Amino acid sequence: MNLNQLRERLSAVDRDLISLIAQRQAIVAEIGKNKISTGKATRDYAREREVLESTRQQAQSLGLDPEVAEHVMTELIRASLAHQERSRVAAESTGAGKTALIIGGAGKMGGWMAEFLASQGYQVEIADPLEAELPFPQISDWTQSKLEHEIIVVSVPISRTSEILSLLADRQPSGLIVDVGSLKTPLEEGFKSLVKSGCRVTSIHPMFGSDTRLLSGRHVIFVDVGVKEATKQAQSLFASTTAELINMSLIEHDRLIAYVLGLSHALNLAFFTALSESGELVPHLKKLSSTTFDAQLKVASRVAKDNPQLYFEIQTLNHYGHAPLEALRAATRRIQTLVELNDEDGFIALMEAGKDYLDLLAD
Repeated sequence: MNLNQLRERLSAVDRDLISLIAQRQAIVAEIGKNKISTGKATRDYAREREVLESTRQQAQSLGLDPEVAEHVMTELIRASLAHQERSRVAAESTGAGKTALIIGGAGKMGGWMAEFLASQGYQVEIADPLEAELPFPQISDWTQSKLEHEIIVVSVPISRTSEILSLLADRQPSGLIVDVGSLKTPLEEGFKSLVKSGCRVTSIHPMFGSDTRLLSGRHVIFVDVGVKEATKQAQSLFASTTAELINMSLIEHDRLIAYVLGLSHALNLAFFTALSESGELVPHLKKLSSTTFDAQLKVASRVAKDNPQLYFEIQTLNHYGHAPLEALRAATRRIQTLVELNDEDGFIALMEAGKDYLDLLAD
């Protein structure tokens, strides 16, 4: 066969693959319905392990790299789980006939919350001066709303959230009020105003990006600000998902977020700033890239493309944010000192201590 004929054969196989994937998804949909009707959990880890082991064995017997086969099957499993999770959320929803207002719905997380609540049957309305790319009714100014919604989600920059919470307290809406901010201590006065006004308010932090479709393995943090009934209602919104729900105090949340977000953001900011100011040309770096460099570059690239205003707020508005930054600076100085002193034992001890800590974190 010549090259064109071989390519035609390959294209035919590709079409067959897509057709088989479509058939697989149709079966997945039926499995999802069966799980809902019988009350079985969306995710079955034993079954997943069985499928992946079988995939590796079959790949090996056919002369195919087992790693490639497992990667493909893992992605198919994730797609299947995402489909089943969305179906369960829709089937078990309690939002039919109810309304939700997303203040800041044109933003990324506000948009995610709008679609998430809509999937549960809520009639969603967006309040944002910027036009949202979502098929929901929209007003530009939330203060013009009657605020008769069952749920009001506040998804605006942290620096504006506390003011909006206080203004909501003046209006005393009867619905559940939830913010989705990355920090909580800067919002404390707003929470207090709402609680004092008798409002049902709680605070959540979805620990994932707005492009997330499968919540399995993801975390949603709940911060009870004094109205337990409101926190329970907010948790019930995620009851049909496979997300892990975590309860934290307001102070504990921000103290840990200083490391989980603040430190990791700062590390990547330092990484791409050092690269961009190094004077090294991009083509040269690409030629000499390594596994570690490529992995770090991939993470740093995502950070660089994210919302700079949000990252600035996370660094500057967190009362607990200075300690991780100082720890990062001290660690960098320590590494530099070990290198300058040619201290191999100290360097090895540093890496071994890090390995022991990360092993505990991975358990």
